[in-house]
Amino acid sequence: MAAFERLVNLALALASAREPRTATALRDSGIYPPGQDDAAFQRMFERDKDELRSMGFVIDVDEQGAYRLDPRATFASTIDLTAPETAVLGAVGSALLDDPAFPFAADLRMALAKLVAGAGCRAAAAGTPIPGADARRQGETVAAVSRAVDARKRIGFEYTNSLGVSGPRTVEPYGLFLHEGRWYAVGRDVEKDEVRTFAAARMERVEPNAQRPKSPDFSPPEGFDVAAFARLPFQYGPLEDEFVARIDVDASESWRITALSSGRGQLTSAADGGVTWAVTARSETLLARFVLENGPGLTVSAPARVAERVRAGLRDTEAAHG
Repeated sequence: MAAFERLVNLALALASAREPRTATALRDSGIYPPGQDDAAFQRMFERDKDELRSMGFVIDVDEQGAYRLDPRATFASTIDLTAPETAVLGAVGSALLDDPAFPFAADLRMALAKLVAGAGCRAAAAGTPIPGADARRQGETVAAVSRAVDARKRIGFEYTNSLGVSGPRTVEPYGLFLHEGRWYAVGRDVEKDEVRTFAAARMERVEPNAQRPKSPDFSPPEGFDVAAFARLPFQYGPLEDEFVARIDVDASESWRITALSSGRGQLTSAADGGVTWAVTARSETLLARFVLENGPGLTVSAPARVAERVRAGLRDTEAAHG
């Protein structure tokens, strides 16, 4: 059987299985040559798994050593883009290719080539600097963490927190997210046994667990969603700067608060039909900007210093525009 045909059959076997399948079950299904000795089969099977994973197939392994294909992570639904939408995506992608902080340049280059060629248009290249003292190092760090996320391998690294204290960490990385040009890793801190968020720019010398390199070290929690760890813009910053803000939402605008809050904080109905939103924040400036950008109908009632910032911003806007 040709290698390509074997890969297709293995992918189909994993995709169609209702329950995880062991290597022995896959071997006995007719995908692999009959009479093959155990060592030869294991080498071929490992190569095939690596090949499928490099193509974008997400193959998980349970505690019993059985394999399953994660269809939600592997298959994407069809997206129909208009010509302007394609042009915008092409321009953004081209800009990222020139950014030293972007960790997936090779994958993006291939995707961008298919996108632009299929649409018959050309993308303009433009630089988009990403904040950070060392953008290239951040990109290398994110690439290393991403590989560990895919392989379900623990990583060790040196981490400097917001107070400037550095120390070694061992983490089971569950996922990554991007916020305003900065990457963050989410995973379980093994020593503290807590799921935490780590800024990639503060991570140094990321090394995956070298033991059993082909076997996963962990499985993410059931239903884990990395998006749930992305905070609101004003919630980033040193922990010691954190405070609780209260935002009053008019009755006429209360229908928007569920989307605006993104599940953060506590919503309390007011007697007049409005909503009071209590939420933690770490940046007074970004909180004031958030309220101004998403007004009218949002009023900061506490703390008083932030409320005054918002009023000052409104006065400045009125003076500038009459």
